[in-house]
Amino acid sequence: MFGCNIGRNFQVSVAGGSYQDGLTAIVHGNPPGMLFTEQEIYGDMLLRKPGADELSSPRKEPDLPVIYTGINSADTVEGAGNKHHTNGTPMSILIPNLDRHFIHIKQYQDTNRTPRPGHASYASFIKYGPDDDAIGAGIFSGRYTSTIVAAGYIAKKVLAKLGIKVFSYVSEIAGVGCPDIDHETIYEYTERYKKMRCDYDPFYQNIYVNGRVNMEMRFLEKMQVFAQIEKEIDPIRDMQKEMVMQEIKDKYNVHHIVNCPDIDAAQAMVDACNKISATGDSAGGTVDVIVTGVPVGLGEPVFYKMDAELGRMLGIGAVKGVEIGAGFKVKDMTGIQSNDQMRSENGKVVFDSNQAGGITGGLTSGQSIVARLAVKPTPTIDKPQHTIDKYTLENKDLAAITRRDPTIAARIWPVAENYTAMVILDHLIGHYGYQKVKDEIAK
Repeated sequence: MFGCNIGRNFQVSVAGGSYQDGLTAIVHGNPPGMLFTEQEIYGDMLLRKPGADELSSPRKEPDLPVIYTGINSADTVEGAGNKHHTNGTPMSILIPNLDRHFIHIKQYQDTNRTPRPGHASYASFIKYGPDDDAIGAGIFSGRYTSTIVAAGYIAKKVLAKLGIKVFSYVSEIAGVGCPDIDHETIYEYTERYKKMRCDYDPFYQNIYVNGRVNMEMRFLEKMQVFAQIEKEIDPIRDMQKEMVMQEIKDKYNVHHIVNCPDIDAAQAMVDACNKISATGDSAGGTVDVIVTGVPVGLGEPVFYKMDAELGRMLGIGAVKGVEIGAGFKVKDMTGIQSNDQMRSENGKVVFDSNQAGGITGGLTSGQSIVARLAVKPTPTIDKPQHTIDKYTLENKDLAAITRRDPTIAARIWPVAENYTAMVILDHLIGHYGYQKVKDEIAK
């Protein structure tokens, strides 16, 4: 496969599959001197994993990351204090698959002759032949997005050190939308939501807070614990505290399921989605990503424009559209409505609007970047469908499938958030280098 890498200055390569031994993210270009822990990376990864609430698939995969390379195993000089710091070499993060029992593999073996409509299984079979990794859809499964979240967290933490915030939220599910809210309020809400999810996640508490796995352990020591965790997935899941809506609202002021900064809208999304799911069908939605603190001039002309780079998020499974700013609404605007007029206030440029989503001519304008992703309904549904036998091309009927996500939109926002962080950091490193050379020449 040639498409499993992205970036030029901050590069990420991903590998693995839904029912292989696991998945891997390899990160090039992360700076030295950063301190990362598996606990904090998992704090983002738990936001997209299945089985966490009523709007996600019941698969029990815990998605526990292991930092395998790229950090110092000890102080480089006695007392240096740089143990576990990044050292500038590629960082690899392993994500073992722990919930891949034969009963699930057999289910795929029994149904893999008949591709599910809306999935990649027919096209990938034609492309790769009978050896195509069709167990759990392989790298075409939503499982691979765990690698994006892991690698993107690295980028997001670096950006935060530089004053750049990247955050995302669910803006619509099943036709129910979130009203307009200012960006700082959204950021504060998403931070509270993430804190709530960590506090309620039984693996976060049992594995990391309780110290069963920590950064002082060697890789093989961690694998011994992982082998135990594989046998304890159900008991650990049973430790999860009941997510009572009112209790969570009172304590965290967030919705207990959907990361939407309007709690009433979030509940309306859940109700609308559940109404559709009760018929055996699924719902789509939209996810918004916002980036604040970005300098002017990120992006390159023609082929590497910033909006085009963010458009790569079409590579996230189930994403069928990416808008920047007003997006497709510009077709109904006039020029005076679409243009973001500017003026000078106290030596700074101020814009009257942000229809362009913080990007003009492919370069950042210094305003907040705003991107919106359209997420299709989950293709796995509890309804009979017609398909074919991919070996004989006979027409076949596909039985209804009950183990599914009622919607994917509620799980894609952390993927979009961290994907965006990778793109921004990749351009920021190049931008700083270019500006430095320009300034040196001008001296």
